[in-house]
Amino acid sequence: MVKVYITRNLKTYTNGIFEISLRGENIKDIIENLLEKHNGLKNFIYTNEDKLSDYIKIYLNEREIRNLNNLDTKVYQDDKIILFQAI
Repeated sequence: MVKVYITRNLKTYTNGIFEISLRGENIKDIIENLLEKHNGLKNFIYTNEDKLSDYIKIYLNEREIRNLNNLDTKVYQDDKIILFQAI
């Protein structure tokens, strides 16, 4: 499973949860599984056109996914994803 960490600003939309373990083959799978449990995050993660929002930063093992394969970036057992609201 992949560990997803939610920063303080976004915790409001996850009922105070800041760490969750999820399954998926890539970042998009992980995000979709996260949104099944915490749909309130959707407006921060995606635009109205279902594109990745400029207001969210997603890091996989300390590397921003926009510098990798974006939402198609593969994930593996014990990877760590951090979501935080961009300033």
